[in-house]
Amino acid sequence: MVMKNYPSQFKADAVALYESRPEATIRSVAADLGINPETLRNWVRAAGVSRPRGRRTQEPAQAPAPLEAENAVLRKKVRELEEEREILRKAAKYFAGGDALVNRFQCVAYLQRRYGVKRLCSILGVSRSSFYYWRRTAADRAARQAADAKLAARIQAVHQESDGTYGAPRITVELREENGVAVNHKRVARIMRASGIEGVRLRRRHRTTVSDPAAVKAPDLIGRDFTADRPNTKYVGDITYLPIEGGRFCYLSTVIDLASRRLVGWAIADHMRADLVTDALAAAVRTRGSLSGSIMHTDHGARAQYTSRIFAEACRSAGVRRSMSTVGSSADNALAESFNATFKRETLRGRKSWPTEHEARLDAFRWLNRYNTRRRHSHLGQQSPIAFENAHHRTQLRWHKPHNPCSVFGVKAPGVR
Repeated sequence: MVMKNYPSQFKADAVALYESRPEATIRSVAADLGINPETLRNWVRAAGVSRPRGRRTQEPAQAPAPLEAENAVLRKKVRELEEEREILRKAAKYFAGGDALVNRFQCVAYLQRRYGVKRLCSILGVSRSSFYYWRRTAADRAARQAADAKLAARIQAVHQESDGTYGAPRITVELREENGVAVNHKRVARIMRASGIEGVRLRRRHRTTVSDPAAVKAPDLIGRDFTADRPNTKYVGDITYLPIEGGRFCYLSTVIDLASRRLVGWAIADHMRADLVTDALAAAVRTRGSLSGSIMHTDHGARAQYTSRIFAEACRSAGVRRSMSTVGSSADNALAESFNATFKRETLRGRKSWPTEHEARLDAFRWLNRYNTRRRHSHLGQQSPIAFENAHHRTQLRWHKPHNPCSVFGVKAPGVR
């Protein structure tokens, strides 16, 4: 499912991506792009690229304030009151935060040699049996804490590998596949909260497409049904902007398969002419080999690119049936809009723009390829689009395997006419 003959521009972009990321290895960049590491290594060599390579001590417990000489009854009562006050004063540092009951147990454990468990439990309002159970299970808690610390380190690594975009659901699936052990998603979420690890969150979406009501459009063949039974039957396309510092923009045109959510074609340019969308469609044809009989659903385009004669001719040449959403309704092309929002959310990561057009193109090049090869998609059961298509292809081979194996290769078996 991966290209064997790579265009020269793809090779140049791959080398530039590797050169721009000193912390990345050949293997990690190749994995993001879905290519063989040795292939990328050869491209890098051919291009002649080289890269540079006082512990705080605890204050001693203060002794209770000296007691004045009084009669025996008053002296005992004052001593008890002073002791309770001293206990509560020392216990105050255990109640700054966290679990209040555990804080009380920790206080009892710390002060029990001086005041006794019974007296401390009475003053702090906890059950002695509960305290003893808590102390008895201390080893188990320590083991769980150690396991959580180990898991937190792996969660941090997976989070970094996803460029800081994965939240608890995707990280959970990654850990399950990596270790072969069931990891509860609630535990992952809890550890992420405790460690301050967060995935990239959805931000408010800005509308970028303003359709022309007077433009000639194709019928809506999708009807907001963004599903397909098999790949290479239904696609959606859209254009989004890439903001560059200084008020400049680049524009990204995409073609997405509705069955596998695979980005089969895309193009970036510093203009919004109709050839931007025809270039993306041509890239999709190269990826699939043929789009004949499939549906291509779009909106009108900010400048009527999808209603243009050049795009209509490109669709006819590719054997694609055009489909268009209602004028001014973003919901009719919601999947493409959602893809664009995810792309900018996970590449900009809170920034308002890219410093240069070169950096914007490299970030887009890396993310768009990684989206197909590695990024897990919730709609696909947390598989990447290419992994989903490969699994679908294997399933089809099993269900549609010919009775005569030789017929797969166009060879007649002995005795077969």
